Amino acid sequence: MTGIAVIILAAGQGSRFRAEAGADQDKLLAPCVGRDGITRPVIEQVLVNLPPVATRRWLVTSPDRTEVIRLAKVHGCEVLLLRSPGMGDSIAAAVAASGPSAGWLVVLGDMPFILPASIEQVMAGLEEDGISAPVHAGQYGHPVGFGRSFGPALIALTGDGGAKPLFAKASVQEVVVDDPGVLWDVDVPGLLDYR
Repeated sequence: MTGIAVIILAAGQGSRFRAEAGADQDKLLAPCVGRDGITRPVIEQVLVNLPPVATRRWLVTSPDRTEVIRLAKVHGCEVLLLRSPGMGDSIAAAVAASGPSAGWLVVLGDMPFILPASIEQVMAGLEEDGISAPVHAGQYGHPVGFGRSFGPALIALTGDGGAKPLFAKASVQEVVVDDPGVLWDVDVPGLLDYR
């Protein structure tokens, strides 16, 4: 059996971000000052934060996002092109494409401030029949890991709700982290700078 497959979701349209920044502004490519002080596009910050143990990487995005595709390949990702109607469809397609895995780690493409150590802790907490999720200040965050037994349920997902329904039927390993990045997505331009 192969290791954990990391799925980076980057197919959403970012409508809240575009409403404030302009219809032609892709939040995944917006300049973002990372926790290391270096300015990169949002999606590249996400990819840079993936720890070395995350070797099997699948990024889901739409065919028209050529710069996102280029950055994904630079950072060692397989790219799955999908005009996705929702997060559930993206997860399902990536799990199916990734093949047999010890589990799947779902990473959101608009969360550029997660520490690599937090990602490693979530991966380490993953068991075959469980879910592993970071908790900061009493709130569940991202990324979320799903054990191997969840493969069929993940492949069956559709729509925009993602994998939240699976939490009700699972043993959830809460990984407490001192990392506000696990709760921080850049839905609007004002959230692009961590400082």
